[in-house]
Amino acid sequence: SLYASEYFSQSAQKLSFYSWYGNAKLFHFHVPEDTVLLRWLLQASRGKGPECTSMEITVHFRHGAPPVINPLGTRFPANATVRPSYNISITLASAVQNTTFVNVTTPAAGDWFIAAHLPEAAGRIEVKGFSTPCPYMFQADMFVLRLTDMPVLEPGVPTPHTVVSPAKPLHVKVFVPKHAAGMRFQLSSCVTSERRACAVRVLLGSITLPQSFQRSLTCTGSINCSLALDSPPWEKWLQIMVESLGTANASVSVEMLASFTVCRPGSTSPFLNFISLNQSQAGARPAAAGSSAPAAGEAPRNASGQRSPCLQSQPVVREDLDVVSVRYRLLNGPGVPVSSLSPTLLLLNLNTGMDSGGSLVVNLLLNKTSVSLANATVAACVSAASPVLSLNATQNCSTAFSQGYPLSVSTSSAEGMLIVLYPQTDDWFLSLQLLCPEGQGECSSAEAKVTVFAYLTPCFNDCGPYGQCSLLRRHGYLYAGCSCKAGWGGWSCTDDTKAQTVGTQNLATLLLTLSNLMFLPAIAVAVYRYYLVEASVYTYTMFFSTFYHACDQPGVAVMCIMDYDTLQYCDFLGSVVSIWVTILCMARLKKILKYVLFILGTLLIAMSLQLDRRGVWNMMGPCLFALLIMVTAWVHHGAKRRHCYPSSWKRWVFYLLPGITLAFIAISVYAFMETNENYYYTHSIWHVLVACSVAFLLPPRDKHKKPWAWSQKLTCRYQICQNDREELYAVT
Repeated sequence: SLYASEYFSQSAQKLSFYSWYGNAKLFHFHVPEDTVLLRWLLQASRGKGPECTSMEITVHFRHGAPPVINPLGTRFPANATVRPSYNISITLASAVQNTTFVNVTTPAAGDWFIAAHLPEAAGRIEVKGFSTPCPYMFQADMFVLRLTDMPVLEPGVPTPHTVVSPAKPLHVKVFVPKHAAGMRFQLSSCVTSERRACAVRVLLGSITLPQSFQRSLTCTGSINCSLALDSPPWEKWLQIMVESLGTANASVSVEMLASFTVCRPGSTSPFLNFISLNQSQAGARPAAAGSSAPAAGEAPRNASGQRSPCLQSQPVVREDLDVVSVRYRLLNGPGVPVSSLSPTLLLLNLNTGMDSGGSLVVNLLLNKTSVSLANATVAACVSAASPVLSLNATQNCSTAFSQGYPLSVSTSSAEGMLIVLYPQTDDWFLSLQLLCPEGQGECSSAEAKVTVFAYLTPCFNDCGPYGQCSLLRRHGYLYAGCSCKAGWGGWSCTDDTKAQTVGTQNLATLLLTLSNLMFLPAIAVAVYRYYLVEASVYTYTMFFSTFYHACDQPGVAVMCIMDYDTLQYCDFLGSVVSIWVTILCMARLKKILKYVLFILGTLLIAMSLQLDRRGVWNMMGPCLFALLIMVTAWVHHGAKRRHCYPSSWKRWVFYLLPGITLAFIAISVYAFMETNENYYYTHSIWHVLVACSVAFLLPPRDKHKKPWAWSQKLTCRYQICQNDREELYAVT
């Protein structure tokens, strides 16, 4: 056999601590057909700084769709199907780099996904630029070894093959046709080159992760051995590997035969489907099954005397709505007739390669009046690659190489829902059949009507009221995830274990908004001392900080008077400009110079915030530059007056030192104490401390200005006015 090796690589990604699915870094690969060996090369590294410690990296693998993971141990939504992902751990201890290999023999062809992340996030809010986080990098490379001339088994034709040695297994493949109800693989005429009793092991199917349903068959001696499979994957190549269990130098000759049992479906004719499609598009009411348009399978059954079909196929139209958003529309109407003679089958097409990043939702609603038997149950199975053609009360829902998802409705429970998180890329099937507790003969003539609603959505229920559905991207692949808030967690933000109560949410909103009212004393002091421009800036800051935090709340206590991004920008701008004008006011500059610096600094701050809104130097830069101006001005004033400036010890003890102390405490709380849990009261403390420090730090008014005296400004009495012109002419 001729082998070809291929190598695929993707750029390294910086890992993040896990708090939601968006923190996991996704790698997307495509494994070609006829691959017999897949090897992952996983490279993890960390920085060399003192902030870098030993770390454990978790890597998840899955075939067909991104892995469904739950590192935080939260609850999934009700009716959601969850199967644990296959994962490994990579530890970065003393070594700066770690290289790990993962081998998969006879992997399934198609999409493979790898997701990597760090442990759970600590929840601390870090100011960008105050600390340098350790970079943890992860890169995944893929090596594949595939056969360029894999032999093909022709169905129904015995074919001789030879296994050269135990070290070189034989790989063959057979194509499974559509509507194959069963497959039988038979191995016969097993002879070794040493004329001894042969022993071989046959592996049917490919390996998929997290679960692999590869079937094994061990044959010893010259006796024929066979393996029967129910519902093999339709319209796919099935790999078969034969290994010799004999001595190292002995070859084994075998004869293989693959045969299929084909199921004849019954459905409406293409012409009737076309008419139904035109009627539904024109707005006319679709013909219900059993009325003028025959039900699925009725026309072929009445038109010929052939045996009854083994399944009834219902025509389904896939309607693409948006990214990772699909609706399935039944041409004969949402009501599906279900009988006990044969299962009713619906095809849900999810094989575009861009559908695996959402959630497949299937809703069943039983029409109770349509079922004549009170104890009858409609059993349903949702499966990928091939349908379940034999539904029974055990609800196994298993096919040849996969495990489906069971669902049922009855007169006592008329509604059922199934949520498949990140469904794998494939053709999905919904099988329905009527079951009776006393046996199928009891309800042979009965029929039930089940309303089926099936759709693909990015996030189930749009993540609920306490979550935000985010569309994530890895190169050209799009997938969705829920970012939860207000303490809620889980895949769809339905886990209320750590959720905040409504009272806590209201308290958080009140603290973060009303704490801005502490700017009122600072505004009053500024107005009293004739610092009207500064008072205007403080008023601007108080207003936008109040309504920004009212809009920024994660729960139900939210009020947004304008766009969130606009409120956030105005809040950040007002905060930095307030610090800028306060320090320049303390410098006691000439008015013209002070106001020029006010305007110029505000324009530069607005530009820097547009570039990087959360950068620490957007606040520290203007502060340090303003402090430099203030110190220079104070030194100039002190040298000019030949004593310390400000000269009054009362000014230092009762105003400057308390103001500076409050400012330092505020910066410490803002930079080092805020977490996601205590944000609402630590940030409120920041508001109070900053506003109080401004009231203490504002300098006294100029000596030549008199205090506000409304009795002098607004007079309502007679005054004796002197004639300046007469006095002027009286001067000689």
